[in-house]
Amino acid sequence: MSTDSVITHVVAALAMVVALSHAAGTLARRLGQPPVVGQLFVGIALGPSLLGLLPGQVHEHLFPPQIQPVLTSLAQVALVFFLFAVGYELDLGMLRHQKAVTSVSLSGFALPMLLGAGIVLLLPGSFSAVNDGRPVDATFVLYMAVALSITAVPVLASIIKDQGLSGTRPGTIAMASAGVIDALSWPVLAVVLVGGAHGSARSWAVRIALLIVHVLVMVLVVRPLLVWWTNRPGLSAAHRVPVAVTVALASAWATNALGLHVIFGALLAGVVMPRLPDGSPDERLLRPLQDIGGLLLPMFFAISGMAVVLDGLHASDLLILAVIVLAAVVGKVGAGALSARGARQPWRDSLLIGVLLNTRGLTELIVLNVGLQAGVIGPRLYALLVVMALLTTAATGPLIRLLRRPGTGAQPPGIPDVRTGAGAGAGAEPAPAPAPTPAP
Repeated sequence: MSTDSVITHVVAALAMVVALSHAAGTLARRLGQPPVVGQLFVGIALGPSLLGLLPGQVHEHLFPPQIQPVLTSLAQVALVFFLFAVGYELDLGMLRHQKAVTSVSLSGFALPMLLGAGIVLLLPGSFSAVNDGRPVDATFVLYMAVALSITAVPVLASIIKDQGLSGTRPGTIAMASAGVIDALSWPVLAVVLVGGAHGSARSWAVRIALLIVHVLVMVLVVRPLLVWWTNRPGLSAAHRVPVAVTVALASAWATNALGLHVIFGALLAGVVMPRLPDGSPDERLLRPLQDIGGLLLPMFFAISGMAVVLDGLHASDLLILAVIVLAAVVGKVGAGALSARGARQPWRDSLLIGVLLNTRGLTELIVLNVGLQAGVIGPRLYALLVVMALLTTAATGPLIRLLRRPGTGAQPPGIPDVRTGAGAGAGAEPAPAPAPTPAP
């Protein structure tokens, strides 16, 4: 295929994916679901599981193998900008919030990790079979633990806003806790990738040492330079954005070259980027990167969905899917609800917090793609985990509406408003300050 033909196919594929993803996301929102659910369905529909069933090799004509590296590159660039924005908005002081946030975040991270590892250790033969014969080693066990511990902060923020929970105690605690959970999950995922990389113990030690050097350089050298640069008088956003893009891409390249993934470098770049004097992100810098990432993210959904091969699943895989979904739901809803209740939150608030933490969506897809690219999981298990992410995310909205059914307004009975303190029960703690809201 000539260069002109590759460009033609890439432009056509990008136009199709963006248009269909936008339409599906809009439809999903009207049905009370986050847009990521509709966008992922588009990716699955454009893949071999559905589009590939049409006669005349329609899928091969629309998405020939020659353009897959280009589409994958676009998806990775979208992830760099998206994860940079997530890291830039990450409030590392969330652990200093009230007892409820600390309790919910730690239990919402630990219990799903334990259940994820536990189901693998209880059913090693079944997981080896569904993972195309890969060994059930420490790397795989830890990866499954991380896969069940993730909560999608951007999708959760969208759901909280759409469900009228912004500013309420459950919404605020869930958002702050989800941010802490993901901040704990990313380093564990990095350990999984380093441990699962092929090579000698010496090469692993070298890789870890180089990673530590990269982190130190970003914190001790790059961040002070960025502080000096951003504090220059008269510096406009037109100068800030190119510098931020350069730092994000360079950091992403460094971690990818170390055998990890671009997402870790992008996150680190966002974390070290200086904020405004009041500690909030600079919207003049954040908004352009969110817009660019948002335009390209449909390509990531398309690549994720195309990797789902449903016709390769076996009937016996449904049992493993049920086990995974059960562990995922019990781990998040149970840990969130019980720990919130232990922190003296009302039962309805506690259940809402648990349901909100069960949202996985986009962040889960990133973790699954990393595992698939690294060879930790195969296509069959990848497909099951994608279905799990879809089911748990899609169930969040209906479960919230079920819990709020006795109420008639946007503010459910018994849920105190952190802006007014109304409805606080006896012995309840003061509500934490609202966490930053990432773009969906």
